[in-house]
Amino acid sequence: MTTMTGASSTRSSLTETRRVTVLDPASAPRGPRRVTVGGVVRVVGLGLWLIITLFPLYWIALTSFKSPGTINRYPIEYWPSEPSLENYVSLFEKSSFGVFLGNSALVAVTAGAVATLIALLSAYVLARFEFRGKGAVLIAFLLTQMIPAFIALGPLYSMMSDLGLVDTKPGLILVYIAICIPFSTVMLRGFFENVPDALEEAAMIDGCSRLGALFRVLVPVMTPGIIAAFIFNFVNCWNELFLSVVLMNTDANRTVPSALNGFISTFNIDWGSMSAAAVLTILPTMAMFALASRWIVQGLTSGAVKE
Repeated sequence: MTTMTGASSTRSSLTETRRVTVLDPASAPRGPRRVTVGGVVRVVGLGLWLIITLFPLYWIALTSFKSPGTINRYPIEYWPSEPSLENYVSLFEKSSFGVFLGNSALVAVTAGAVATLIALLSAYVLARFEFRGKGAVLIAFLLTQMIPAFIALGPLYSMMSDLGLVDTKPGLILVYIAICIPFSTVMLRGFFENVPDALEEAAMIDGCSRLGALFRVLVPVMTPGIIAAFIFNFVNCWNELFLSVVLMNTDANRTVPSALNGFISTFNIDWGSMSAAAVLTILPTMAMFALASRWIVQGLTSGAVKE
């Protein structure tokens, strides 16, 4: 017994001496980062890309704060020597730009919200049910994104004219809803497939109907994806030019993109007013993306991979 005890103690002491303390890589001291040619090229390339991307926005904002007499001055001024708000004042005095902003906000918010709701229901059906023709429906939704809008302009205008919806905001909203539904449906379908069926089944066992389980259980879980879909729909409707120019004829119903197109005439371009209008047009979308960036990133990443 004494021999066995001594052997076991000797074995344990050897085991203890063989133990090696492993340091946490995060807490380990880091040496100076080595500068490589690839890293320098990457940083320089990203810097040039950032300058090329942001310079047009800077130039538009710069032009909007120049007085009309100094916009075409030479040598070129990269910072206004005499900043002025004359372009913004004349924008609202000489045109109905406030009406255009209100029309765009009404059309984009309404069309984006309705399209998101319809796409939510259709995506739920495509994700949770199996039926004949399901693959064909998905292919049709994807094909609609590949067809240019001007190909269907003739039949679309004829149909809207027969319905009396040309040059009306409800008519433009209906067209935008039809355009936004396919992309939103495919997008939200990925989110539904990433949500476990057990959540819905547990809600239905507790007494919820299928529709109640959708709005009480699944919708709160999919909030980031729904917000991301709505913002994409809003931005598409806000920036759309081709259909708004064709379907809207009077200033009372025009949207912002068609108003911007109106600053270009045959022999002249009102650079100051058009730059001021462009700045006011960009600000709402920038503010929306800034406020909802966390939801957008979370929504896009949550539907990217199915677990």
